[in-house]
Amino acid sequence: MAIETDTVLAARDGDDPAKAVADAFVEARLQGRALPAFPGDIPVDLEAAYRVQDLAIARWPDRVVGWKVGYIAAERRDASGDERLLGPIYARQLHAAGGGVAFPVFGGGFGAIEAEYVLRLEADAPVGKTEWSIADAAALPARLFTGVEIASSPLATINVLGPRVVVSDFGNNNGLVIGAEIPGWLDIPEGDLHAETWIEGERVGTGGATTLPGGLLAAYAFALSRSARRGRPLKRGDLIATGNATGIHDILAGQQATVRFAGHDEISGRATAAEPVAGDAKA
Repeated sequence: MAIETDTVLAARDGDDPAKAVADAFVEARLQGRALPAFPGDIPVDLEAAYRVQDLAIARWPDRVVGWKVGYIAAERRDASGDERLLGPIYARQLHAAGGGVAFPVFGGGFGAIEAEYVLRLEADAPVGKTEWSIADAAALPARLFTGVEIASSPLATINVLGPRVVVSDFGNNNGLVIGAEIPGWLDIPEGDLHAETWIEGERVGTGGATTLPGGLLAAYAFALSRSARRGRPLKRGDLIATGNATGIHDILAGQQATVRFAGHDEISGRATAAEPVAGDAKA
């Protein structure tokens, strides 16, 4: 059921409904508050959802420094054929691991953490290239780091409602923690990259690079392709969080979490309540 916000009512009076949805998510995130339901009509397909996301990015008072990749289960895909989706990562929501970090989640919304293997591009993707194979991606230099995605949205049902809703709200991302580099990653068998996630002293997930369908390079190739098709070719320094390596683990403000990357790194932090964001949305 849609909520009757001012933005939705304005859309019914002839304004752009995609903008109304984008505005509602942006305002909720800026204010650090939850939404009781999706703010309007759910986009009809992923292309429409990316239009909502683009409108929201245009209003957000920060710059995009990378993208999270999420996997789409076969039964939830649309005619685009996309097996994955993208959401933006912002400069002020990028955190270095060390000494314990905060994982801000929306009270009354959705909150989780995800173990991530994070790529950082070392060269610009060629302008005009819109289709990337795994071999193509392997040839574009990148460094690999450990990381933790803060997966949080003002909308508690975001994952239940599916990929079009996830894309509409920044890919259900509220930050990324970057840890240690994993050198020589292309020479490491992905079966040797293991991770596990602990919350409040309980192990809640195990996995690693092979948990990602197709592996790290499949996620990299998708990010390169979809970004180029959106007119946002990736640049040197951009980050790609390749997908959840141990699962999606719900977390509440106050809970402590640790992600261990066997032989490489350990990232610890505590979930906190998302607070209002400094600065006004762009007009």
